[in-house]
Amino acid sequence: MTPTIVKAADAAQFLSFVPRLLGFRPTRSLVVIPFGGTRSLGAMRFDLPPDDASSVDRVASTVVGMVCRVAGADAIAAIVYTDDGFGGEGMPHRALLDALAFRADACGLRVGDLLCVAADAWASAFDADGPPGGRGLGELEPEDDGGHLPLPAGDQASGADLPEPDPGQREGVARALRELRRALTQLCGPDAPEAESDADAAEAAPAEPPAPAHAPTADLGPVPAPVGGTAAEPASRDDARVDPRALAAACRLDDLPELFEAVLHEDPEALDAYDHAALVWCLERPSLRDIALVQWSGNLAQGDEALAAQLRWESGEEYPPHLAMRMWGDGEPPSPARLDVALQLVRAVASSAPHEALAGPLAMCAWLSWALGRSTHAGEYAQRACDVDPDHGLAQIVLSFVRAGHLPDWAFRR
Repeated sequence: MTPTIVKAADAAQFLSFVPRLLGFRPTRSLVVIPFGGTRSLGAMRFDLPPDDASSVDRVASTVVGMVCRVAGADAIAAIVYTDDGFGGEGMPHRALLDALAFRADACGLRVGDLLCVAADAWASAFDADGPPGGRGLGELEPEDDGGHLPLPAGDQASGADLPEPDPGQREGVARALRELRRALTQLCGPDAPEAESDADAAEAAPAEPPAPAHAPTADLGPVPAPVGGTAAEPASRDDARVDPRALAAACRLDDLPELFEAVLHEDPEALDAYDHAALVWCLERPSLRDIALVQWSGNLAQGDEALAAQLRWESGEEYPPHLAMRMWGDGEPPSPARLDVALQLVRAVASSAPHEALAGPLAMCAWLSWALGRSTHAGEYAQRACDVDPDHGLAQIVLSFVRAGHLPDWAFRR
């Protein structure tokens, strides 16, 4: 793909392009854009810190350290977006911009510009002739098509809402989950495994690579069991009959990588209740969920490898480190397009899942968003998963990443 190149003639035009570059209109944010020569190398958004000196210096140090990890970066531009106004007292959050400039200079990074877009005006710290109250916000309205980049409407939190399911879809998926469980009991017997908890899985789990020093680790906790009754429930002659669609869905679980790959290439809206039920059933179970995580961030062959590794690990063999490290954001960079397709799929699954089975799909939405560099969305999904199950392991891990400002290693590689 040939990248779109947009040339900004001045600071105002540059600011008009920033929302297009980000894909949203930032609010109450610090946006830092690394440059390699005269070309931008992406963008980073951070929540504005409190205005005390300690918080400002800590954030400036962290941000510049992250820029130094971006391959080829030799300069930055920084923009503060704030609801505060100039009010005739100068640029809001100037101390933060000055701290960034100091840290960047200490690390050998050139500072291209330091800008502020406030509630009543905008200004550049490098504009010696700028009025004390800033310049008019009308100067930031784009006058051209921005190199055909779309102009976004929402802020950084927009887009994290789940799609609205069709009427009755959630009830249909709940029924399909109950029937799938009955089918698995018929096929595997009354001792068919329940949704194991993350804590149970951890007893035999492969040794996890140490989390980055700035990201606290989290123990894996229990995941809710699937919706439905148990094999011990009394059943009438009619109730004993298992829906053939549930049997067909149960049979698809015999080849999990094939299932995970097939649904990735289908329109999420074309999946029926039993497709959704099978995916919810898998995403509830840490051992199966992690196969999907490896495969959707890799390929079908890696899914096969992850399944085989899981079976060997349960027999006491060592789990391959190159697969285990994927969850922590290390290893070969995944395809962003493939991750995005997987995210849209799991968002659709989460939108139709009954509340008690929602934590697994939401946690996967959180990890996929984090892997794509969308930490704001990742934190939203992870918190919603914890609202359903406060001890959900994957959701807690993603929350720890987001709160520590930890991004996957591949986010810093072009």
